[in-house]
Amino acid sequence: MPRVIGMEQGRLLILIKKGFRNWVSRFGEHFDAGTTLADISIKTLSFLAQAQEKETFYLYDLIMSLNEWGSGFEFNELEPARKMAVIDQYLFLLDQIRFECMRRLGWLESYPGRNTALVDMIVQFESLGPRLQAQLPVLSKGHPRYKEYLALNTFDRESFVRKLIPDLLRELRV
Repeated sequence: MPRVIGMEQGRLLILIKKGFRNWVSRFGEHFDAGTTLADISIKTLSFLAQAQEKETFYLYDLIMSLNEWGSGFEFNELEPARKMAVIDQYLFLLDQIRFECMRRLGWLESYPGRNTALVDMIVQFESLGPRLQAQLPVLSKGHPRYKEYLALNTFDRESFVRKLIPDLLRELRV
């Protein structure tokens, strides 16, 4: 029996398929509305975490497609307000990707947004983004610098985790 879906849900499903089209061809994985970062291979996450020009395109393309602002190829043609919105969402997603990589390496116990679908992070960015950004990732007790981390105040803990990013990127390149 055919399933009936609302027009808004149908429109979103079309945008999701369009948004992930380049991901499917590049990464050879399955992506859908429920895909979380935990569902994505470490190989794909490692590629995205590098944040170079090629890697940036895939996130820009997904963000722009889901927001109905065109393809990632058209980023430079966006009006300044939309361009800033794409960059804000991109930086947020980049943090989330890097936190997931740190979790997989055993560096983080958890991070805010871990169980949130990638599509939701984008389409609900205005409400989810600030809430998730206000929470901190939790360094793993097994991390060699955990005691140093534990001695820091909340503000400095966030900075501590962010300072691990260059080490993470080196580790992912190996």
